[in-house]
Amino acid sequence: MTTSMIEKQKIVSQDEWIAARKKLLAKEKRLTRERDALAAERRQLPWVKVEKNYVFDGPHGKVTLADLFDGKSQLIIYHFMFGPDWQEGCPSCSFNMDHTDCSNAWGSYLNGSLRSLITTGKGRPNQKEKEGAKKASL
Repeated sequence: MTTSMIEKQKIVSQDEWIAARKKLLAKEKRLTRERDALAAERRQLPWVKVEKNYVFDGPHGKVTLADLFDGKSQLIIYHFMFGPDWQEGCPSCSFNMDHTDCSNAWGSYLNGSLRSLITTGKGRPNQKEKEGAKKASL
């Protein structure tokens, strides 16, 4: 906010502010109800059967789209921005992944739910993960 914006801001009593805030709150609640109704309509959209046999590169080789669901009814896909020539991933993506692994509450929730989480990206595979996978397969 610039100084000129602050100078133009209307100054009112506490009672006037509360009245204006209540009026705005009613609009916010109406918008929330409309957004919830729209989301409910979206969830009722019909599904499309996937006919194509999609195959992906997983940490242990090729996997199909069905394999990615890991027996669960929903699949969450997070695209991790990591360009092929980058030395590090996107800072925001890195933050998200640091807080979405299975050692925390969010990861525990995902593991115990009907959802599977996978991440995608265009960067090269993580060398530490590749080394860990090699050790695990020995």
